[in-house]
Amino acid sequence: MSPLFDHVIHAPIRLQVCSMLSTLDDAEFAALRDAFGISDSVLSKHLRVLEEAGYVALRKSASGGRTRTWARLTRTGRVAFAGHVAELRRLADGLPPQSIRGS
Repeated sequence: MSPLFDHVIHAPIRLQVCSMLSTLDDAEFAALRDAFGISDSVLSKHLRVLEEAGYVALRKSASGGRTRTWARLTRTGRVAFAGHVAELRRLADGLPPQSIRGS
């Protein structure tokens, strides 16, 4: 995995979603919403962007007469998140980009 800045992940809410999902198998929509203190519509928008990029998979299930939505980070999403975090660490450490390291 090489460091790679990812503009899809970098938005603060999406970065937080990916971070939380990277430690879990999946998470319910309401748990994500409550953890970040955001509205349903804001979370829906960010999950849609991540889903369209192939980073998050959503599933719906009926429970107690209502539909619940669950989100999980896909393999592609895990690789992209790890690369993004590696790039943020590289930037924070003041290291040159990989393409010019060791030149």
